[in-house]
Amino acid sequence: MNIKPTSSLSGEVTIPGDKSISHRGIMLGALAMGRTELTNFLEGADCLSTISCFQKMGIDIERQGSRVLIQGKGLHGLKEPDSLLDVGNSGTTTRLISGILAGQAFTSHLNGDASIQKRPMKRIIDPLTIMGADIRSDLSNDCAPLTISPSPLHGISYSSAIASAQVKSCILLAGLYADGPTTVTEPALSRDHTERMLRSFGADLISEGTKAVISPEPELIGQKISIPGDISSAAYFLAAALITEHSEILIKNVGTNPTRNGILRVCESMGAKLSYVNPSPTSLEPSADLLVRSSSLNATVIDGALIPTLIDEIPMIAVMACFAKGTTIIKDAAELKVKESNRIDVVVKNLKKMGAEIEATEDGMIIHGGKPLHGAVIDPQLDHRIAMSFAIAGLAAEGETTILHPECVTISYPDFFRDLNSLCPSSLF
Repeated sequence: MNIKPTSSLSGEVTIPGDKSISHRGIMLGALAMGRTELTNFLEGADCLSTISCFQKMGIDIERQGSRVLIQGKGLHGLKEPDSLLDVGNSGTTTRLISGILAGQAFTSHLNGDASIQKRPMKRIIDPLTIMGADIRSDLSNDCAPLTISPSPLHGISYSSAIASAQVKSCILLAGLYADGPTTVTEPALSRDHTERMLRSFGADLISEGTKAVISPEPELIGQKISIPGDISSAAYFLAAALITEHSEILIKNVGTNPTRNGILRVCESMGAKLSYVNPSPTSLEPSADLLVRSSSLNATVIDGALIPTLIDEIPMIAVMACFAKGTTIIKDAAELKVKESNRIDVVVKNLKKMGAEIEATEDGMIIHGGKPLHGAVIDPQLDHRIAMSFAIAGLAAEGETTILHPECVTISYPDFFRDLNSLCPSSLF
């Protein structure tokens, strides 16, 4: 994919459904009794991996485009799969489904692509083992492939070393099958989609600050869930409007959950011209349309409890920082090293190729803004978020930018380049 700079972007875009909520909707729909209907489901490769896994365990799931119907069979209605559960590239599928599988009366085998086989699973293996689960890394390297066999689970109180919604969700889902309440405490509050959705399906779950407590063996009941647009996908269009001149974009139906909206807080702290239109607060997930215009940005510091609310948006924020006045510091983000790629190294390497003044640190990066970027050939290392971030960088750089392996965006946003092209038709080819 080749990107040319643009003088402006204009129009409106409706981004696809939230990836995190789409995953969880499939999983809890499968464990509930009766029919669950998901609308605005993300038809990305990761979420389709989750569907495939539950279909292999006997769940009837009907796809009608972005509308998905799930006929749940209850907490104990899954059957033993007759083949490997292939999680593809999805860390969310791997970690969350492991909590569910730990409570089943059958053995299951999980594996995925080469990237998944390098991503750390000790963070879920350890707490599940403490709960009594029989889970092992087949290669004894604390990574996939994983084998999970039947074993009684016990309620525990677990203090997580990292603020990770995947770790928290894995433990809470395993807690559905335990012999007593299960408590998870985090150092900072990670995204809370699992807690919100569990409660909406009927689970007995109490959240207080960074602690969540779930009681076992609830009767989950199928729900109708309208999934808001993914704020991680909205981030690319937010940034595109901010860093290109004469731009104005309306991004429709974006999820604004406060445990996920760190990117909006960063934009505001950098001086973004950003307005919330048609806000729709709900008991499940709040949303709003976002109107964003070209802005003169200022540097900021991103750290601490803010990091879990925007971890997936940091590559895009790093690009934005190149166009800001002053020095932006990103720290406390070592988790970036164990995503689909080492996002610290890949972001820094590719921004340097474009002429940015940027340096990597152990847990983040330092970006000295204001130095013009120029086009370059970008290798995103098959990381969808890197590919999309640098496509936006190319719109505001001098000369032509080439994104290698652009098809990797199908992981989370299959129509990304089509939607981007609708806002600046002459820039993509």
